[in-house]
This record gives sequence, C-alpha cells and structure tokens, in this order.
Amino acid sequence: MGRARRGRWRHSRATAPAQVPPATKATPTQPGFRCRSVGAGSSPPPLCPAGQKPSHQRSTPSTLASTNLSLLERHLTSVYKIDVVKVLEDGDLQTLGLLDYDKRLKHSFTAHPKVDPFTEGAMLDPVPITIPESVMMHDFAITENYSIFMDLPLLFRPKGMVKNGEFIYKFDPTKKARFGILPRYAKDDKLIRWFELPNCFIFHNANAWEEGDEVVLITCRLENPDLDKVNGHQNDKLENFGNELYEMRFNMKSGAASQKQLSVSAVDFPHVNESYTGRKQRYVYCTILDSIAKVTGIIKFDLHAEPESGKKELEVGGNILGIYDLGPGRFGSEAIFVPKQPCVSGEEDDGYLIFFVHDENTGL
Repeated sequence: MGRARRGRWRHSRATAPAQVPPATKATPTQPGFRCRSVGAGSSPPPLCPAGQKPSHQRSTPSTLASTNLSLLERHLTSVYKIDVVKVLEDGDLQTLGLLDYDKRLKHSFTAHPKVDPFTEGAMLDPVPITIPESVMMHDFAITENYSIFMDLPLLFRPKGMVKNGEFIYKFDPTKKARFGILPRYAKDDKLIRWFELPNCFIFHNANAWEEGDEVVLITCRLENPDLDKVNGHQNDKLENFGNELYEMRFNMKSGAASQKQLSVSAVDFPHVNESYTGRKQRYVYCTILDSIAKVTGIIKFDLHAEPESGKKELEVGGNILGIYDLGPGRFGSEAIFVPKQPCVSGEEDDGYLIFFVHDENTGL
C-alpha cells in the first residue's frame, strides 16, 4: 500500500475527513451492459479457461484488461475499455480466464462497471443503443431505475492517426454534450431520453440518483480537452486544463437539463461510498491533479454544502471538507473508499481511503 502517512490532511473543524490508513464503459460505442449485484444464492457465471478462446474468439494472453478491478458476480475481475473481463483468482491473483456471461458478452466492456448494492441478480441482456458517431464513452452511471450513457464529442478519427500520426480521438468543440437516460430494465432503446448540455467531455462519474422528476449526476467535467497531453506531448504542469466537479440535472418530465459547477480545477477519479451507488449520498472523494497523470493529493467534497464563490484554487472551506496533500515529489493513485460497515446503516464517511503513493525522491 502507499505510504500516505507522509502526507497531511487539511480540513474544516466542523467535519473530520474519512480516516486515511498509515499504509495506503470506454463504454462501447453502442453500450448495453447493465450490472446488478449477485445474491448469495446465485451461482457465478462460467469462465473460459486460460489459454482457450471464449465465444468471441479472443484468447487470454491478448487481453489488455488492466484499467480497473471490480467484484462482478463473485469474481474479482480486471477490466479494460476494449477487452472482455479478465478473471483473477482471489488471493494470489492468478489468471483464471475470460468472463463471457454464458457467451452473451460479445462486445466491448466498460472500464467502470456499476453494481447496484440494493438489488440481486446478474447481467441483463445487452441493449444496443444507436448514436450518430463513434465516440469514446469511458464511463456511465446508474440510479435505482435508470442507466445514464454519455454521447460526448470525443470522436473516433483513425484516418488522422494513420495519415498524420495524430491521436485517434479528436474533440469537436462545436458539438453539444448529450446524455441518454434509459430505464435499467428496458428491452430496447425505444425508451431512452436524450438531453443536451454545453460542450464537454467526461472521463469519470462519481454517482447518480433520482430526486423527484429529476435524475442527478455528479461527475468530473472536462472542458475542451487537449489529448496531445496523453499522446507523447505531455507537459510537466497542466495548462488551461479545466477538470472540475459538477452537478448535472435531467428532468424526466419536462426534458430540461442544467448543470452547476462544484469546484475549480483540477480534480478527477471521483469515488463515493459504494453502498450508496445509484442512491443519493453526501460525500465525494477526488484526486487533485497537477498533470494529466500525476496525482498530488486527495480532496473530500460535501454535496450538502455550497461551494465558496470567487475561489481560483482548491482550498478547504465551503463544500471542501478536507485536502490530503501527499507532499513534495510524491504522487498517488485514485483513492477507493472502504466503509467500516458495507451498508447505509452507519455513517456514510466512516471508513478508510485506500490508495498507492510513489515517492520520486526515494523511488519507493
């Protein structure tokens, strides 16, 4: 685990941050995956043994599954945006094979699957969703009754890569951001409702829930992303990198959509107590970024508080309850919140943040 003890929390006196231990979908172009938690009496889905080809003719050694770890249907899985799930054995993390859900998983798999902690079941049948162009859809969100898909203008442009060596995705600042909200148990995409908001891109969502006629999405919104930063031309520090925490609301009755900025730049990789996935919660934990890939700290937001106006830097106060600074030359990973009690009966922020920290000064 990361040696986070060298860092330090800065927090408001009113509310203490979560404890930090001393040691520590692209969703397919036509997304259709919806996952619910598995009941204790359910049997886990079958695996394709390592070295054997699953139903869609991919072999285990070729997988790039390494973006995210998730517990899906009682399997610890490693997932990646263009690969199927790679199944790992609990304990020594030996590869067992590929998870194909009884050969129903024949398409790309999200890097950030969602598990509803309040329901029991398994993966539902995929529902193809038609969108105008091929886009990067890295994440999605769920509420009690809906799935939220993001049709954002980061467009797949392979010709520019082949001809000019450009990044394969190009951001189009002239197009609106579209959000599709589909009932989770729909059999097709006829019931999807599309909403538009000002142009942006989103890598990661924190959570979503229903509030009256509205669906609320808490997310990290990126304005006009320059993907040269991840294409071999990364700057030491971020310049004009507007990645901020936002609240977005979609009225299922009127069709109206609105958004509200909750922070200044630059934050990403938001996490919540996953016992509240799809339901209203209060606290969000994000990383603080000083470059596209370097995390310098962890920040805790209170969604019940209003952000302080006029701020140009991330500071404690308003809706910012705490900042954990990793210290000079130390950079970390995203922080996963682990509750002391994995349910909603205890305090929402009573638990631990677990993350890795690398000290560039010592190499540890």
